[in-house]
Amino acid sequence: MKPLRCAVIGVGYLGKFHAQKYARIPGCELVAVVDSRQEVAEAIAQPLGCRAVTDYRELLGQVDAVSIVVPTQAHYDVCIEFLKAGVHVLVEKPMTTTLAQADELISLADQKGLVLAVGHLERFNPAALALEPLLADPRFIDSSRLAPFKPRATDVSVLLDLMIHDVDLILSLVDSEVESVDCSGARVLTNDIDIANARIRFANGCVANVTASRVSSKSERKMRVFQSKACHSLDFQARTLNTYRGAADPMAAPENAIERQEQAFGEADPLYSEIVDFVDSIRQQRQPKVTGRAGRRALEAVQRITEATRLIS
Repeated sequence: MKPLRCAVIGVGYLGKFHAQKYARIPGCELVAVVDSRQEVAEAIAQPLGCRAVTDYRELLGQVDAVSIVVPTQAHYDVCIEFLKAGVHVLVEKPMTTTLAQADELISLADQKGLVLAVGHLERFNPAALALEPLLADPRFIDSSRLAPFKPRATDVSVLLDLMIHDVDLILSLVDSEVESVDCSGARVLTNDIDIANARIRFANGCVANVTASRVSSKSERKMRVFQSKACHSLDFQARTLNTYRGAADPMAAPENAIERQEQAFGEADPLYSEIVDFVDSIRQQRQPKVTGRAGRRALEAVQRITEATRLIS
């Protein structure tokens, strides 16, 4: 099979990991890494044995697929160039800054028969993957995503930085349209929202309570999903999934009234799995796990949440 010529556009904190994953995937040739800072590009390229480039336009016509890991405000401009050139694209979340931009990228990818994938990493967490076959009409979801403050992630609000992970996952779990949203948030260390709590109501009656903070003293990524006769508790950091169900015997003693199933997953590499899925979707001519339309839906929901946010002074 002809090698898939790949490149990573933007090799800052996250982009360098994208480059390392492509270098490991059989059948992929990491052609180049791109960064506006020559010394950064060279530092990543040298150990991986690929070119260091400062202008991504140099690669148009020379690659088959790219990861775009530049700041959010530049996603559209870079994506549109590669899609026009017939290149498959994996773009980090949020996919664009506006829905109109997202629509244009999706339409262009469809016209050209290209894969447009969006980097919602939590979909590839083994705990989330294990939850999928256990779901049966979720009725209530509670999630919390807390992180210590990191200056590098402040180009967008905590809604687009952290909450969008859980919003995307929740939208994939609930087979219904969003009916209404409500949110309260506060600025703490930046000029944008740093901590927020949103309540999402779906047309089928399901409700999701979503909390996100980037000014916490600890790191936490947890979700509980309640459905008829079962509760699923996920810890994305520990990679565990615990399921609680009512005992099969209605006359069971109180201490045996709840049956618990524990699943623990060892070391995992969700980013590698995400990029493998992207590569496989190109080779197999299928949709990736997180499509452009899924990325747009998450962006639309977070934009609605942002518009509904009442700031707490």
